[in-house]
Amino acid sequence: MLSRLSSVQQLNVKIASFSAVIQIGDSTFVNSFSRALAVQREEEIFFGTEGSFDAYSIFSEEIPFTPIKENILMYRHNLNPVIKVSSIDLIGVTAASVLHIGNTCHVQLEARVKHIRQLKKDAEKLL
Repeated sequence: MLSRLSSVQQLNVKIASFSAVIQIGDSTFVNSFSRALAVQREEEIFFGTEGSFDAYSIFSEEIPFTPIKENILMYRHNLNPVIKVSSIDLIGVTAASVLHIGNTCHVQLEARVKHIRQLKKDAEKLL
């Protein structure tokens, strides 16, 4: 684990929702996952058959991940072991996002959203 300290005098977050994380303090792993269907319609109609993530391949497709195979040589000299911040003011964190104050070794975040726009003439075809 890293050896720097984080000092925040004031933290103000109005909203944390939908798999958002507010982590104060050190952590070894941060793993966050969120998925959503966002349907935009001209009229407020619910057919009763919506809402299945299995119906959309975007939620089951493998995410390509290419590991870094290069050797990275890094030297660090921290003259001051403390990171000081007077104030953090956020409107909100949402959908697998993380507000983290502290040290972290491993971070994995994933958010999958399927946006669907249905116009009135398209909705009438479904009836």
